[in-house]
Amino acid sequence: MADAAAQDRRRFPWLMIACAVPALIVLVLLGNWQVQRLAWKEDLLATIDARLSAAPVPAGEIARLVADGADIRYRPATATGTFDHANERHFFATHKGASGYYVYTPLLMDDGRMLLVNRGFVPFDLKEPATRAEGQVDGPVTVTGLARERLAEKPSFIVPDNDIAGNIYYWKDWPAMVANAGYDAGSVLPFFLDADEAANPGGWPVGGVTRIDLPNNHLQYALTWYGLAVVLVVVTGLFMWGRARPPH
Repeated sequence: MADAAAQDRRRFPWLMIACAVPALIVLVLLGNWQVQRLAWKEDLLATIDARLSAAPVPAGEIARLVADGADIRYRPATATGTFDHANERHFFATHKGASGYYVYTPLLMDDGRMLLVNRGFVPFDLKEPATRAEGQVDGPVTVTGLARERLAEKPSFIVPDNDIAGNIYYWKDWPAMVANAGYDAGSVLPFFLDADEAANPGGWPVGGVTRIDLPNNHLQYALTWYGLAVVLVVVTGLFMWGRARPPH
């Protein structure tokens, strides 16, 4: 019996190795992927930082970049025109812990085109324009802010469908917002402009609501996967060493 037990201990653990090697490869590949994601995220953050410090360009230049397929996210831009307050759209949002809406207002530009401007946040009880009449500025205005891209589709099935009849949007459906504001898409610049924090008369809407929150945890994730790979190697090695030791 003792000889049989010793022979079993000396038998090479092929099954364990067959499981451990693929697992090790997967863990290392996951670590490598996170390292690649880390480089991508650091490059993205550097690009955004550079854009935020750049001087604003005319909205027409952003439209040209969209036509060329360029990335326009967070590029400072400026536009001059007259607000069409009667056709503002309301996007469900939160701001500094309060719930309400972002007010997207058509800006009729001097060249005849329209641009949807996110003027900022209002609480639920100020959804109706009449409740904040002082902020419904008349005449030509110049708006400066950050360009935001359109969404090709609803970002997730969890997001509710937009309530078009109630003028409440849960995702930024640019074609629907344009059409229901009464405009032809061909005459509208193909992006949004988030207005900066410049104060509006009466204090509403509150501008400067653009959130730039891009967490960068890829180094932590990479170390986790590599650490698990090391643990797997150590545990497998100790197991094999224990089997190879002669019995006392």
